[in-house]
Amino acid sequence: MLQVARLSPKLLGESAELVAGFLTSQINSDGGFRDRSRQSDLYYTAFGIGGLMALQAEVPVDRIVPYLRSFGDGEDLDFVHACCLARCWAAMPSDARPRGIEGPLLAHVERHRTPDGGYNADAAADHGTLYGCFLALGAYQDLGQGMPEPERMLACIEALRTSDGGYANGRDMPVGLTPPTAAAATLLRHLGGRPDERLKEWLLSRLHRDGGFCAAGEVPIPDLLSTATALHALDSLHAEIDPIRDACLDFIDTLWTNRGGFHGSWEDDVLDCEYTYYGLLALGHLSL
Repeated sequence: MLQVARLSPKLLGESAELVAGFLTSQINSDGGFRDRSRQSDLYYTAFGIGGLMALQAEVPVDRIVPYLRSFGDGEDLDFVHACCLARCWAAMPSDARPRGIEGPLLAHVERHRTPDGGYNADAAADHGTLYGCFLALGAYQDLGQGMPEPERMLACIEALRTSDGGYANGRDMPVGLTPPTAAAATLLRHLGGRPDERLKEWLLSRLHRDGGFCAAGEVPIPDLLSTATALHALDSLHAEIDPIRDACLDFIDTLWTNRGGFHGSWEDDVLDCEYTYYGLLALGHLSL
């Protein structure tokens, strides 16, 4: 994702500096990036660092590293934040990382592996979720390690296919949603699986008439998370983007602000690092 997000300045032009300024403004005094309540959070820190890297802007390592070190080896973190800590450390210079941090972080991740071969934020769960699988694979990749028994994760992913042709985050969900379906397509490609060609049509059917992708067929408005992840998945499926490029660019433009950040949807009135990063990812794909 970061590699593609690096292409976003081609469309942003001089506004790339404005986005970088917004992201830098989200760093609190302790070195963490703000969540929506303005508190430092590893989740938003991972997106903030990624956004600055995508823009090839300066990442204030000296400010961020003390914040990351405050979490030790991540033992007290939940699954999501442990994976975020792995991503943050992977973005820091090698001489700034704690020696041997990879072992404890990946051991933490493995405690969340489920009997069906997937991963779940609930360590006691019987079945994995697509979000859990996506985070786990990301942690292994960020720390330069291969995913153990990838075929088991593939089996978990396929068990999350829904009757409408998409994918759900969990087995108790009857219909597919855009972000989990996009995650499934991306994971299958990384793990050597074969995504169903019909996923292209499924994802494209979630395109809103005014541009952008909706999370589900019955959702009336598009959002930036669904749009960015759908474009990322469609690229991995070698779908033709040109017919929808202008509509998606128009949609993303409606979420842009002169403060440098992106809103998540037409109903969103808060700016944050997460959706700003998704804006960069979407623009990166639309610049290809």
